Amino acid sequence: MTTAEGFRVLDEKSLREYIKATPSLASKLGTHQLDNLDIKEVGDGNLNFVYIIISPSGSLVIKQAVPYIRLIGESWPMAKERSYFEATALKRQHDLSPEHVPEVYHFDRTMSLIGMRYIEPPHIILRKGLIAGVEYPLLADHMSEFMANTLFYTSLLYLTTTQHKSAVAEFCANVEICRLTEQVVFSDPYKISEFNRWTSPFLDTDAEAIRNDKILKLEVSELKSKFCEKTQALIHGDLHTSSLMVTKDSTQVIDPEFAFYGPMGFDIGAFIGNLFLAYFAQDGHADYDNDRKAYKAWILDTIANTWNLFYKKFTSLWDIHKEGPGEAYIHEIYNDLELRELLKQKYMMELFHDSLGFAAAKMIRRIVGVAHVEDFESISDLVKRSDCERRALEFAKNLMKKRRNFNTIIDVISVA
Repeated sequence: MTTAEGFRVLDEKSLREYIKATPSLASKLGTHQLDNLDIKEVGDGNLNFVYIIISPSGSLVIKQAVPYIRLIGESWPMAKERSYFEATALKRQHDLSPEHVPEVYHFDRTMSLIGMRYIEPPHIILRKGLIAGVEYPLLADHMSEFMANTLFYTSLLYLTTTQHKSAVAEFCANVEICRLTEQVVFSDPYKISEFNRWTSPFLDTDAEAIRNDKILKLEVSELKSKFCEKTQALIHGDLHTSSLMVTKDSTQVIDPEFAFYGPMGFDIGAFIGNLFLAYFAQDGHADYDNDRKAYKAWILDTIANTWNLFYKKFTSLWDIHKEGPGEAYIHEIYNDLELRELLKQKYMMELFHDSLGFAAAKMIRRIVGVAHVEDFESISDLVKRSDCERRALEFAKNLMKKRRNFNTIIDVISVA
């Protein structure tokens, strides 16, 4: 595919020539090693082509957006301009959390192409590690740090209104990606849609029950409104367990092409919700030698630690910068200690409840919507899979409807 604007979809051969003609990429691989490149296409996501390029002198990743949803095909167009927002978000989030976001080496807006650090083995996609039952002792610490830094420093708690509005305006143009989220997370699971699917016939009545649940629809409409209207901070926008590459010592956040200024709870909820999906899938991966009970307990501990550490780190940043440039709560007005603590408690409780609601929405859409998760899909026994999915659905529905009744993350875990 070649367009009048000069965009063309690269293959292995044309990618080699592109790298040779691009100094910022060639220098990372060794200018004298460009005839000895090992190129592998590894894009297993829904949207893009991803290449790993390795030479004797270096390595990198090339990611190219195409003007349609790769999972569906050219029948579902999608603006390739999303790569601009991904590159911009990667750069900003790397600045704010350099230990957990890969560096961008090159961006070509015409070609919708990003060149970035190759996150080398033994890093694997977190979701695959969760399916395999691997514990990551630093995961909660790393993710709470990433979310605290990227969300606080892009919010009005730190920025002036002028800075914030300028950033909001820039990311507002990522409209097609936001509309995709609005459709697949907040709309399609609650109506008959040609793209919906589930483990049929076992979940037929469960999917119908969601479509007929009036209270659930009221709650998801409120969450959709917050997603569309609440420009709280620069969020990743798709922070599930396949957007993380991990070892036991390292956590790297990738693929922020859904980034925009939205509700902080959407990122927190996406991560926590996907951990809950992994938790409910564990019974489907248990066997005679490993009942996965200890691993399920580790997942719940990780969920609790993620929120509790995030709370501590986020509010600590707030305290450090309470007299800073942020214009959400100007220090001259909110300099009374008791008032500031009440304000903080109110803010964080609303954020907690937002996070729970978005976690529930992300769980539901991964079971009865268009794009499912390997946690469940890799369970070959359909009866066992559907049983795991049903328990996850029931938990998610309860969480969405009753999220305001929970005051702590331990309260939430107690009903899982």
